[in-house]
Amino acid sequence: MADSNHGFHFEVEATCKQTGARAGRLTTPNGVAQTPLFMPVGTRGSVKGMTPTQLKATGSTVILANTYHLHLRPGEAAVRELGGLHKFMNWDGPILTDSGGYQVFSMSDMRELNEEGVKLRSIVDGAIIHLTPENVMEIETDLGADIIMAFDHCPSDPLDRDSVEAATLRTSRWLERCVKRYEELGGIGSGHALFGIAQGGSFEDLRAKSIDDISQHDLFGYAIGGVSVGEHKTALVQAIDYAAKRLPAEKPRYLMGVGTPEDFFEAISRGVDMFDCVTPTRHGRMHQAFTSGGRMNLRNARWQHDPKPMDPACSCEACSGFSRGYIRHLCRSGEILGGALISIHNVHFFHELMREMRAAIFESRLPALKERYLDVMTSRL
Repeated sequence: MADSNHGFHFEVEATCKQTGARAGRLTTPNGVAQTPLFMPVGTRGSVKGMTPTQLKATGSTVILANTYHLHLRPGEAAVRELGGLHKFMNWDGPILTDSGGYQVFSMSDMRELNEEGVKLRSIVDGAIIHLTPENVMEIETDLGADIIMAFDHCPSDPLDRDSVEAATLRTSRWLERCVKRYEELGGIGSGHALFGIAQGGSFEDLRAKSIDDISQHDLFGYAIGGVSVGEHKTALVQAIDYAAKRLPAEKPRYLMGVGTPEDFFEAISRGVDMFDCVTPTRHGRMHQAFTSGGRMNLRNARWQHDPKPMDPACSCEACSGFSRGYIRHLCRSGEILGGALISIHNVHFFHELMREMRAAIFESRLPALKERYLDVMTSRL
């Protein structure tokens, strides 16, 4: 590990001969994560329905939190005074903070966007919140995450070339300002590694332009943004394909907001290393489980008298002592534990999939694993 990187390091340990897939090792001052890597989302400093101990038990190594939401409540000053995100959340592993750029997209009816930044109306009390590349760097630094994301403009329509081009160029200009303020705050020496974000929608030339722009800055890693925002699956895969092959090979590559097993295979086969999504916990709260036999709805009547575990092939807490019949009872009764147990299982399932994919990359058998898993994932129990 290079001392000049202040405890941050990334190395590619293996590549799959049939695809562009990589297996790597991501090191931060707060711990090491193997890639391919799935990061559960703890938007407000908490992964819904799961304690840090349970997250560790599922195999979680890196957790994501959201800058915008934590800025609103409790505020970065409060988090800093309480010891930073790691102590605040009681999580001793690496943490990544999103910059709030997604809210530029998702709250388009509540925001005013210009070159300076974005004004958003607070969902807490209606106050006007002003986010700029500079103050986002300050907020993320105060929060204390290991990996911080640059402030970007995620376009509202990834297929509208004019709006995508405007967002792409603005993201490049904003990155210049992010990097400047990041360095003023101490850069990587302050304990925070900065990732740039590539925009460009599903347009190959705009993706190339964005990556050329952001890779002019020697950052710790780079992300593919502006995907999974309503576009067709074909457009999503095109965007990944255009971007991943152009991102620096020696740096970690992060696909933002994408999180189904099908998407993982498409992206990892193209050289992506890191993912985040609310899918496993959101589906858990909706009583939908990902299992080795296919997807299952635990509210269905067919499970009422079933004594088997949710997934007989799984070793997670939820599958070690709880029957399908009992979990269905919890779900039908509105008990919080039902959704929590399914969330635990789903997060564990995602991590196990990543471990299997990592092993398949080392052994150059990823295409065969993909074929087997996709057959399962299209099944419904």
